[in-house]
Amino acid sequence: MLCCFVILCWFLLCSLLVQRGFDQQWLSLTFSKAIFLGNGLIAILSGLFGNVLVDTLGLGPVAPFDAAACFLAIGMAIILSSWTENYGDPSESKDLLTQFKGAAVAIASDEKIALLGAIQSLFEGSMYTFVFLWTPALSPNEEEIPHGFIFATFMLASMLGSSIASRLMARSSTRVESYMQIVFTISSASLLLPIVTNFLVAPSDVKGGSISFKGCIQLLGFCTFEACVGIFWPSIMKMRSQYIPEEARSTIMNFFRIPLNIFVCIVLYNVNAFPITVMFGMCSIFLFVATLLQRRLMVISESQRSRPQDWKERDPEAESLNI
Repeated sequence: MLCCFVILCWFLLCSLLVQRGFDQQWLSLTFSKAIFLGNGLIAILSGLFGNVLVDTLGLGPVAPFDAAACFLAIGMAIILSSWTENYGDPSESKDLLTQFKGAAVAIASDEKIALLGAIQSLFEGSMYTFVFLWTPALSPNEEEIPHGFIFATFMLASMLGSSIASRLMARSSTRVESYMQIVFTISSASLLLPIVTNFLVAPSDVKGGSISFKGCIQLLGFCTFEACVGIFWPSIMKMRSQYIPEEARSTIMNFFRIPLNIFVCIVLYNVNAFPITVMFGMCSIFLFVATLLQRRLMVISESQRSRPQDWKERDPEAESLNI
């Protein structure tokens, strides 16, 4: 509901920080606050408000969508009345095909950009698939689960993750490329819980009722995954600001969203064709691949950082003798 408008405001503030040349550390802090406030606090309030509309007021399952449309209309009115359009430099305007050609060249010429785009696509693909899977996973026998409160719990976990990310990025000794390997590994393991519980916990044939013990275990894993999502967003934003040129950043990331959106559409179209455990297993594999790619990105980044230092430590006289 309010989340989209709040996140959009924070992203505008981030772009202003970049354009004005402020301290890079401010950018990392702004990213973490955007996830904490926009994706976290406001999302929790939205989930609780949606739960009140459905359960307390009895307005039906469509009521949260109607409320979201109202808030989006208010946000649109505020944007149209107070924001000015940034058209950029007219002399540098390019058509869409030229922009995508430039993005393809940048991706092919820099392995770090290709790795970062693949990592984001793999994680976002798993995340968007999870959004459509957590409800049937927690209520396989049509259990009565409080969707609004569970969503608020997810957002609380995401807030915790963004808070952890802000503290990690504030430490000069901790590199994003390093701790994100752990984040991807934990997120991969957390989405394996539905598969593990399917083998270890006997399924129940009783229809209805409250959330089962199996569902509680899965809920714990899903909250862990949402905490990883909270760490992921500000961290991937910081890496994008480091590795992808600002003038082509949006085009390059949109280049990777093409296969991402195709994948999500295919998954949603065939969501009933495969068991839910297969879907979670596929997402877990994607996240494990993201871990390997993140490891590769860290190795490349460290090797390139060490080259200038190695060059400075060389002895010019010794180099001339070797020649």
